[in-house]
Amino acid sequence: MSLSAPGRTEAGHPAPEAGARRVATLAFTAQGVSVAAVYTTVPAVTERLELAPLLTTTMMVAVALMAGGGSFVGLAAIRRAGPVSTMRGALLTAAAALTLIGWAPDTATAVCAYVVFGIAVGALDVAVNTRAAAIERAYGRSIFGSFYTAWSVGGVFAALLTAAAARLQWPVAAGLTVQAGILLVLTACIRTHPLASSEGPSDTPAQPPLERRVWIRLLPFGLVLLVVYVVDSTVSAWSAVYLRQSLAASLTVAPMAYAAYQAGTVAGRAATDRLVRRFGAVAVVRTAALLVSGALAGMAAAPSWPIAVLAAGAVGLGASVLAPLCLASAARLRPAASEAILARLNLFNYAGVVTGGAVSGLLGSTGQFRLAYAAPAALAVLLLAGARHFTRPPSSARTGSAPPESPPATA
Repeated sequence: MSLSAPGRTEAGHPAPEAGARRVATLAFTAQGVSVAAVYTTVPAVTERLELAPLLTTTMMVAVALMAGGGSFVGLAAIRRAGPVSTMRGALLTAAAALTLIGWAPDTATAVCAYVVFGIAVGALDVAVNTRAAAIERAYGRSIFGSFYTAWSVGGVFAALLTAAAARLQWPVAAGLTVQAGILLVLTACIRTHPLASSEGPSDTPAQPPLERRVWIRLLPFGLVLLVVYVVDSTVSAWSAVYLRQSLAASLTVAPMAYAAYQAGTVAGRAATDRLVRRFGAVAVVRTAALLVSGALAGMAAAPSWPIAVLAAGAVGLGASVLAPLCLASAARLRPAASEAILARLNLFNYAGVVTGGAVSGLLGSTGQFRLAYAAPAALAVLLLAGARHFTRPPSSARTGSAPPESPPATA
């Protein structure tokens, strides 16, 4: 459909908004594929290059640290070229990094490839979330969960592809090359769709600095996101290694915990927007926090890999709603400067990834993977304290939706 056509799609929303939503969905899917491709191939890359456990942990921490820096690379790129162009560049870089990880002839090359991937995925993260926030403002209702559903679908697909490649005894290089090819195909489908009703933050040449009051109100979301990504990193980065080393799973089975985790997130995120509209964000966040805590405890106590896989799926079901609702609520603090807010919020994101990845990796290298899952189970209970800061999106004049459930939260 032409961008200038008068036709309307998706319950009365103009074609540009619907097109922008489709493109953002593709970008989130590609991000999910790329992250899953890296995490689920860690055991195979480790065995191929004969890496020491401590070096593997260091590489995963390096990816998170570089992703934090990549958020600010993405912020600069968004202000210069816009979020859609930033998405394309970051995805192309991620595809190249995946290929290099697979074919790396030595440890030094693999480390460089992981560093490049971290920068790319950090830039992609802030770009896709900035675009998603602008699209949600244009729609005037909760749709952030649908984008993260696509992220999870991509993750499930990539994890299953890794398992299938191991089953077929493909070398890890071949599997990662296929994953990189998928990213290239998705990148080729990304187009620009202007949002006339909601100008993106990059359309404004200069933004005033964020006042202190905004940072104070941002802190609760940052702390929630920190805990969420401690949990996410512990499951995503190390579940395959946990199944392989502690529960004697084969290379074919090892990626299944990650696949189950992402399948849980698909189910949770697919229902997120409806649950928020029916019960409110606060109730959804509190329920999710309790589910995450209980499921992590189950994963820590799992006597065999099938139980661990089921528990990982339950963790995904609960954790799935937290990040999108956190990012959406934070972006509403200053809609005109959402890219700056989201780039800085990503620091909490990657601090959680570093903390979870490093602690879990260190515990795992000493044979204490069960403790690595028990500790975040207690930490997840703290999410209950941050639930009151979550809000619904404001009403839209076009959709005539109900007003928000509560005023913007204050610290």
